Amino acid sequence: MRPSTPSGGGASPTGPARRVTLLVLAALLGACSGGEPENTASGTDAAGPPAAEARIPLAPTADDQLPPAIIGEGGPPQGMAVHYVPADSLTTGYLAVPEGEGPFPALVIIHEWNGLVDRIRQIADDLAAEGYVTLAADLYRGRTGSNREENMALVRETMADMPRVVANLNQAVAFLKARDDVTGRVGAMGWCFGGGVALSFGLDGENHDATAIFYGRLVDDPQRLRTLDHEVYGTFAALDRGPSPEEVRRFEEALRAAGVPNDIHIYDDVNHGFWLRVDEDPDTRAAPALHAWQRLKAYLDRTLRR
Repeated sequence: MRPSTPSGGGASPTGPARRVTLLVLAALLGACSGGEPENTASGTDAAGPPAAEARIPLAPTADDQLPPAIIGEGGPPQGMAVHYVPADSLTTGYLAVPEGEGPFPALVIIHEWNGLVDRIRQIADDLAAEGYVTLAADLYRGRTGSNREENMALVRETMADMPRVVANLNQAVAFLKARDDVTGRVGAMGWCFGGGVALSFGLDGENHDATAIFYGRLVDDPQRLRTLDHEVYGTFAALDRGPSPEEVRRFEEALRAAGVPNDIHIYDDVNHGFWLRVDEDPDTRAAPALHAWQRLKAYLDRTLRR
C-alpha cells in the first residue's frame, strides 16, 4: 500500500479516488490511539505553557537513560506559547530554549494526529535539555482532538491543504533561524501523522538540514526522494500496520536508489506509537526506545552540530 498525496500541491481527489484516499489515510492512522487522555475536553489541552520565555537547564541524557517525557515522567511544560506564523493569531506553537548563550542548533517537531498536546511540549523541553532550541509546530490552529473522530476530522482538514502545511513549517524554520541563539542549522521531526508531514516537508519545504520520522506516511518513488538533500532518520515498528514493515523496506530501498543517506530501523515486538509512550508498556518498549533514542541523538549530532 502506498500513501496518496505524499507531499501535497495537487488537486484534491474526487469520487472513487477520494474514497480510496480516505481509506488509505484511515489505515495509516488506525494505530494512532495513544495520547488522547491528555485532553479533558474537545478542542482543548489539559494545561497550557507558561507565558514567559523560560530557559531549560542543559541536562543531556546518559547513555542508558530515556528522555523523561516518553516514560511518563515529564513535568509541567517550561517553555512558552509563540505565534510564529505572521498575521495568524490562531496558530500557536510551543518554544523551549536551552539555558546559555548558545548558539544552538534547532528543531521543529510535529505533533501526532490529536494535535499539540502536553506530551509533545514535554518532548520539546527534553530536546531543549539536550541543547536544541525546539519549536513544537501547530498545524491545527490551536485545536486538539479528544477522540478518534475529532482527530481524523483534523487530519483530513489539514491534509487537504498541504501547501499551507509546508508554508506553516517554512515559517517555523524562519522563526528559529531569525533567533540570535540559533546556529542556522534546523531539523524537522514528527510522529505518526507528524512523521509523514516531516517527510513531506523534507521533500517540499525550504532549506533545512535533517528529517527524522517516527512511523508515518512514506514515499517509495526514488525520483521523488531525490529532492532530499540530507540524511534521513526513521524509526518503525514490526507490528505496525501503517506503515507496515513491507512499506518501510520499500521506502528504504527507494532512498538507497535515490542516493539519499539514511538510518532506517524496524524494531521487533513493538507496535505503532511505542517510542513516544514507553510508559504504556515499559517492559516491551523500553529497550527498543532506548536504542532508537541513542540513534536519534547521534543522527542529530552529525546533521545539526557539524
